[in-house]
Amino acid sequence: MDMKASLDSILARGIAAGQAPGVTAMVADRDGILYQGAAGERLLGSGVPMAPDTVLWIASMTKAVTSVAAVQCVERGLLDLDAPAARVLPAIGALGVLTGFDADGKPQTRAPRRPITLRHLLSHSAGCSYEIWNPDMQKVQAALAIPSVTECRRKALELPLVADPGERWEYGLGIDWAGQMVEAVTGTTLGEFMRRNLWEPLGMHDTDFRIAPSMRERLAGVHLRGADGQFAPFPFELTQEPEFQMGGGGLYSTVGDYTRFMRMVLNLGQLDGERVLKPETVQHHLMLNQSGNCHVRLLKAAIPLTADAEFFPGVRKRWSLAFQINEAPTFTGRPAGSLSWAGLANSFYWIDPQTGIAGVLATQTFPFADPGVMDLLYAFEKGVYDQLRPARAAG
Repeated sequence: MDMKASLDSILARGIAAGQAPGVTAMVADRDGILYQGAAGERLLGSGVPMAPDTVLWIASMTKAVTSVAAVQCVERGLLDLDAPAARVLPAIGALGVLTGFDADGKPQTRAPRRPITLRHLLSHSAGCSYEIWNPDMQKVQAALAIPSVTECRRKALELPLVADPGERWEYGLGIDWAGQMVEAVTGTTLGEFMRRNLWEPLGMHDTDFRIAPSMRERLAGVHLRGADGQFAPFPFELTQEPEFQMGGGGLYSTVGDYTRFMRMVLNLGQLDGERVLKPETVQHHLMLNQSGNCHVRLLKAAIPLTADAEFFPGVRKRWSLAFQINEAPTFTGRPAGSLSWAGLANSFYWIDPQTGIAGVLATQTFPFADPGVMDLLYAFEKGVYDQLRPARAAG
């Protein structure tokens, strides 16, 4: 069976088994697309099929794009990876490390032992957290009337640190702060900087913080798996009038656009003759560990919209300035040194420089890390490598 038929079958079986209501996926190498396909519906009951050009909320897949924008600023001398970030954004210097709560429930903090740097922010070692995986952040939000970052209000960035910068991997608001640093040194919005320096050069015409009319025509609905195990529509959309553009999770895009971004990484900073990063920048900053001894760890669910989340438990993982790096091969066939991450509505990608491929599989479902969706992801990824092995052996 060829790759198209094999992977189409995996997606179709996943939809039939209730692993997701709709899915779209793409695989590419440095030269172009190897596979594109979809199965199921954009919105349950609509009869409108998912397709490779379906528009999705890619959530934390945004982080890699924001990280690359920040690294572009480093290349241009606008930002310094290891200088105190507060020199650019004084507000980040006001963040303390949470030590507990007083009798009235007010959070208590102390000064961090060292200043936060852009390297800390991009490698998730700054000590920033999210309330969805940290109940203490929910207490802080309640005590200080701090909204969720998904409301795209600036006050959301005021959550305290949960660790000293540089001391452990902690997933949270760091990339949102990095996006604010990009805005501060460029004098433009994060989206406008990305448009000029990434989306237009790379031909990513369906990627934006705002859903353009042409994108809305192809927008997938979000779904939630209920207590009965079945998916149902779950109305969810980021505000279209944000106080700030959420560099950690605000983008809408397509698997086709994101594949162009991943192919740029595979091609060491350029695509179709358009260079957006130097080759040495990609090799050192994006493909190698930048988090020191801070290893990626389990994200323990603190709200119903996510399950406990960790990719390939038992495999050591660290972080570059944009991606998770697995330090050993995975059971799907992905070799050590590959790059990956995901978005909260169960969208996933990986970039494999050794094999020279990249893949993306996206649904629009909650809870994140839903076991059914994860099974579909792993079956798809394994299917990709199973198809590549005979071809590479024959070549």
